[in-house]
Amino acid sequence: MLEQNAAAAASGAAVKPLPLEGIRVIEFSHMVMGPSCGMILADLGAEVIKVEPRGAGDKTRYLPGSGSGLFPAFNRNKMSVQLDIAEAADRDMVLDLIDSADVLLENFRVGKMESMGYGYEELAARNPRLIYCSLKGFLSGPYGERAALDEVVQMLGGLAFMTGLPGQPLRAGASVNDIMGGMFGVIGVLSALRTRERTGQGEIINSALFENNAFLVGTHMAQAQISGEPLRPMPTRRATWAVYDIFRDAEDKQVFVAAVSDGQWRDLCDEFGLIELSMDEDLNNNQGRVDQRDRIHRVLQAALSQLSLTEIEEKCTRRGLPVAPVNTPADLTTDAHLVASGALAATGLPTGESVDLPLLPLTFDGHRLGLRSDVPAPGQHNAQFRDDFATHVAEDVGVAEADVHLGDERTQSQ
Repeated sequence: MLEQNAAAAASGAAVKPLPLEGIRVIEFSHMVMGPSCGMILADLGAEVIKVEPRGAGDKTRYLPGSGSGLFPAFNRNKMSVQLDIAEAADRDMVLDLIDSADVLLENFRVGKMESMGYGYEELAARNPRLIYCSLKGFLSGPYGERAALDEVVQMLGGLAFMTGLPGQPLRAGASVNDIMGGMFGVIGVLSALRTRERTGQGEIINSALFENNAFLVGTHMAQAQISGEPLRPMPTRRATWAVYDIFRDAEDKQVFVAAVSDGQWRDLCDEFGLIELSMDEDLNNNQGRVDQRDRIHRVLQAALSQLSLTEIEEKCTRRGLPVAPVNTPADLTTDAHLVASGALAATGLPTGESVDLPLLPLTFDGHRLGLRSDVPAPGQHNAQFRDDFATHVAEDVGVAEADVHLGDERTQSQ
């Protein structure tokens, strides 16, 4: 969409508006669930104003180790304004922002927004069209006030059990519930915007980690009820297909290969010269192949051990067989498909560095929703709201103290 609009502007053609252009979102959030929800709305064209504490801003900016990528990954295309929502001196300024908003996002602990006077009922009385999206660990119920993290609900919700080896529950290798919970928040917001077109009224939307996790493992829940048998973790599950596994090439590199239909089985045998298997009539149907899975693996692995990873990929791709090398996330920054298709955006950080990050996995008329602005520095956009803020400061505590509430402009520009 960014490239499309740039081309249209250069040619003098009308610029196509982004889907959520004209929608203002005020984001009170940290970590992953709230920021991911806000970023998706921002990528879709909404004006997203992230409210951060004065000083260093959102603590997520400074997480070490595996948390160091959280803020860069989920805060592009946003504005950053610094206000302390818990302080009376900033309350009028915060309320002014909320009064101007179509959507409010928050993912603080249960009761925090209400304790500061920013609950839905109070804000809706001021702004009846406000859509209030509250992102929590649990929806209402016995667990409603528990603290939650992605790990908590993965353990509680069976996902860690299904991911690890027997007796070794393991969290998934990404914040799947946080991110998908944010996505469900977006779905709720979009639905509420559509409803507001008809009714003129906003509403409160709730999305939660635990219920999201339950949605993710729904197929396993159904399997347990249908089979009446205890579930087995994915690494030791009863096979659905004989060839749906990781194998190794001549250099011991790992590669996933699958054959999930009778036609794919025949193509696999033909392409890799598995004559012994292709002539065995007991292997003509899926159940017969599953029953002899170990034998098939031995023969197939022997054939793959004579080939390079490139040769295996070429053979499988030629016959339409599912195939994939086992990559790391770091490999994706140079992935031929992602690079060639424009799926990555070089995103600037407040430090002056740049990181390649994936855009939304969507296209509109063949075009992606692009990067419009880099990850903001804390309070980078205070100046754009200075007039409104300064008015309130002058009324409440005098013009001389205006800069105290807005923060030092020199600090915000760093």
